[in-house]
Amino acid sequence: MRLSGLQKEVLGLYRHCLRESRKKPEATRPHFKAFARSEFAKSLSVDKRDFAAIEFLLRKGKRQLEVYSSPGTKDIR
Repeated sequence: MRLSGLQKEVLGLYRHCLRESRKKPEATRPHFKAFARSEFAKSLSVDKRDFAAIEFLLRKGKRQLEVYSSPGTKDIR
C-alpha cells in the first residue's frame, strides 16, 4: 500500500516525537511517549479525506513538538 504525502508527514511527525522523547531524562521518557500516543489517538477519527483538518493538526503537532523538545522541558503530564 502506498502512502499519500500527508500520511507520510503524519508518520514522520510521530517518529520525530518519539525521537525527541529519547532526549529527555530517562525517568520522564514514558510520559512523553504516552502523551504523543494519546495526542495521535485523539485524531484517529478524522476522515482521511479531510485535508484541512489534517493539515491543521499537523501544524498544531509541530508547534507542540517544538515547545516540548526544548531542553528546558523535563517532564510532561
